[in-house]
Amino acid sequence: MELSEPTYFTTGQLAKRTGLTLRTLRYYDQIGLLTPGKDQIGAARRYDVDDLRRLQQIQTLKYVGLSLEEIGQLLAAEMDAGRGIRDSLLAQLDVLRQKMAHAENVVKAIRQALADDERLGERSWSHLADIIRAVQAEQKWGEQYRNASRLQSRIHLYDRFSTNRHGWHRWVFDQLGTERDVHVLEVGCGDGALWLRNADRIPESWRITLTDISQGMLEEARDRLQGLPQFKFLLVDAQDIPFHDGQFDKAIANNMLYHVRNIPQAINEIHRVLKKGGQCYATTMSLRHLQEVERLGTDFDPAMKVLDRVIERFHLDNAAEQFAPLFHEVQPLMYEDRLVITEAEPLIDYMTSTPMNARSRLQGAALERFRDYVGHRLENEGPLKVTKENGMYIGRK
Repeated sequence: MELSEPTYFTTGQLAKRTGLTLRTLRYYDQIGLLTPGKDQIGAARRYDVDDLRRLQQIQTLKYVGLSLEEIGQLLAAEMDAGRGIRDSLLAQLDVLRQKMAHAENVVKAIRQALADDERLGERSWSHLADIIRAVQAEQKWGEQYRNASRLQSRIHLYDRFSTNRHGWHRWVFDQLGTERDVHVLEVGCGDGALWLRNADRIPESWRITLTDISQGMLEEARDRLQGLPQFKFLLVDAQDIPFHDGQFDKAIANNMLYHVRNIPQAINEIHRVLKKGGQCYATTMSLRHLQEVERLGTDFDPAMKVLDRVIERFHLDNAAEQFAPLFHEVQPLMYEDRLVITEAEPLIDYMTSTPMNARSRLQGAALERFRDYVGHRLENEGPLKVTKENGMYIGRK
């Protein structure tokens, strides 16, 4: 007969199950980092599955390199936002991959130093400086975790409430065509979602080079697409693409050009590496995109900002004029979609995930009032219907 999992663990049982010491668990309790609060009997501590989940987050984030104080702040913010275990685990996975990539860069720097035996004496300044630089890179792991967690919130809202069930990534892939022997470049590939969600229909004869400025994102894409022989991966800044002139048949910039510091330079680089007659597929959104979400925030708090204004740099109404100097036959395409949001929590998660001030405005009592406000609106006015204006410009060299 198979034994069922216990409902609660004592401190001793939890220590034995997890391999942590009693001293560690008692210290976490003492500083308020892991204090079981439900169904306690006498002085004995009883930990439930929610406490085990919190302990798992604590130990993973501690492994990443965060202090206990930072971990406490992150977990408090997650609790306020009501984030679920799936989003938390995905965020942990993302930041762990970034840490692995960071560690690999440090290993590479040390190996390069060891390989150059002749310079390991008094004249090893350059190698030692390279190792220090590699160690110092990407140290803000707390912010990396926050960013990963917020990204999962945004993806979750789109996947859950979009009315166009064909899906954005499938639609983008539709536009690429089905010619054989095509050499494709994607700049700013992120986690490779475009290709993962179309893995069943990528032509075997295609050669696809995925690039991103983030080593962590590139490693995530590599891991998700392992086993597909068409792909190569390279760390690249879109403003300085390290390929020959006329090397690619198609280039994709999927919702990323508005983040680039020098957009004209990036467009020029994309144009340079395309063959004559090659096509660039650049996607973005309009300034009306998600306007109802912004309005919901300002209806509650006029000072609240939700949507990142970075989109103003490259959007559906000004993209063509930025493409026109280099590309001809610039063709606009619109993806027909909208959000019909029926639940408060995923919407609030999205609003507090953006880099604007909604997260700081919605804390403590203000967050609880906003939950009530959104719930009341949905109950009395029905689902929140939200404009989604995504599209693509295709330009030919």
